[in-house]
Amino acid sequence: MATPKLIPVADPKSTASRNGPCDALILVGPADSFAEFEPAAAVAQAQLEADKQAAAEVSLVVAPELAGGRLVLAPTGPLARDYDDVRRFADAARLGIRRARDAGAKQPCLALTGVPAHRGYAHATEVALLGALDGLWEPLEARQHRGDTVSEPIATLTFASAEPDIGQQIATLVDAIETGRRLARDLGGTEPERMRPEGFAAYCKEAFAETSVRVDVVDDPDTLLDQYPLLSAVGRASMVVPRHRPCVIRLVYDGGQARRTLLLAGKGVTYDTGGADLKVNGSMAGMSRDKGGAAAVAGFVRTVAKLAPTDLKVVAEIGAVRNSVGADSFVSDEIIVSHAQTRVRIGNTDAEGRLVLADLLSHLREHAVQAPSPQVMSVATLTGHSMRAVGQYSIALENGPARQVGIANRLSQVGDEWGDPFEISRLRREDFAFVQPRSTADDVLSCNNAPSTGTNRGHQFPMAFLAIASGLDKHGRDAATPIPYTHIDIGGSATHGSDWQHGRPTGAPVCTLAAAYLRDE
Repeated sequence: MATPKLIPVADPKSTASRNGPCDALILVGPADSFAEFEPAAAVAQAQLEADKQAAAEVSLVVAPELAGGRLVLAPTGPLARDYDDVRRFADAARLGIRRARDAGAKQPCLALTGVPAHRGYAHATEVALLGALDGLWEPLEARQHRGDTVSEPIATLTFASAEPDIGQQIATLVDAIETGRRLARDLGGTEPERMRPEGFAAYCKEAFAETSVRVDVVDDPDTLLDQYPLLSAVGRASMVVPRHRPCVIRLVYDGGQARRTLLLAGKGVTYDTGGADLKVNGSMAGMSRDKGGAAAVAGFVRTVAKLAPTDLKVVAEIGAVRNSVGADSFVSDEIIVSHAQTRVRIGNTDAEGRLVLADLLSHLREHAVQAPSPQVMSVATLTGHSMRAVGQYSIALENGPARQVGIANRLSQVGDEWGDPFEISRLRREDFAFVQPRSTADDVLSCNNAPSTGTNRGHQFPMAFLAIASGLDKHGRDAATPIPYTHIDIGGSATHGSDWQHGRPTGAPVCTLAAAYLRDE
């Protein structure tokens, strides 16, 4: 089933009654604020008095006078401590709606109580809805096997909004964001045979079939070798298995009156064996999720298509490739000339994602030079170091022009307000020194031969490589044509709990990108 239809109501009291259209009422807020919702006040208070745990965890109460006879209390916990933020509403709503679904509800109503007045909670309604919708998503494999209606039975989600116009705006925006996140979860979380490169491309074509987005797939081996030489090296060992062969998926959205341009590169490694530098001792498990960056890029473009801004053009390039191991594997010490004519010395074949991105970024660089107000971004599950450094948060790194216009600060601020947070990291001179060539044979070193988690600045120096290998280093602050470039590492945020093998994909950072670039202030 597609995303449940969102229905805003100005007066949720009638909707929450036994005779209303809904079949469960879910209250989300601090437990001591549940009494604010008058129709459920007595029942909620009685439950809290009878069960102290009801203030700390989700509970279902039989309530004959309320919608469907079901009241779900989903407490957020405290909201005023230094480390509390709007994600409390998303977490509670996620658990609450799952409890309602498991009880048999198909048309629940969600109401928030006790929302703090300060800015950090200004979008609590949107964040709660996004949390609920995240909780309802089920994996593509499950939906294909069990059927959509069995896997995802909830058809509508009603929510309270005091002003009808604002309520509809919230519904439209949240639906668009969730449509994109849903696509990102499907692409990023699905096992490696269904989402092999050609399958990834086919799923994108289907997702954009009825939109204004143009989808082009480059899969001819000779063309890829000529135009995407680094990507082709990564996919070299996969060529002997036709269904595993690499491709580049280009997505183009043009609002018609573009005053700004977003150019996005997505790492889509559909399975990462490590290549000749093979992943061992169980570390290969979960590597079908190494396409989370490409999935997020496709998801964001799907959100763009849904909202259809007229002043924006988006060009996205996704590198879908399997890093297989075999007789024709590329190996360390090879020197490969990138699309930007940079001689790249391979340091380790398990650092394949940056090779894929470099060629994509080089193509986007050529677009950016002629584009109005361009911003270039790469999105990738690039390093394990990102997770070690900041846990389950996305990281934004900027070049000089991007830092001048405050892109990372913007992502951080918006991410906090929308429950899809970012940490800001800095690109330093040591990162460029780390990848400098050791001889005149090459121009840049792709990486060292140690895991990123054991390397100083293990998530920062890869961006220095990306800038050099793609030619974007020629478009810094001192260039005639500066191009803002931001690298987003989602190694820790692509799955819930940073569990790459079993964790549910999050769709990060689709929400923050949408809130930052597609929303009227």
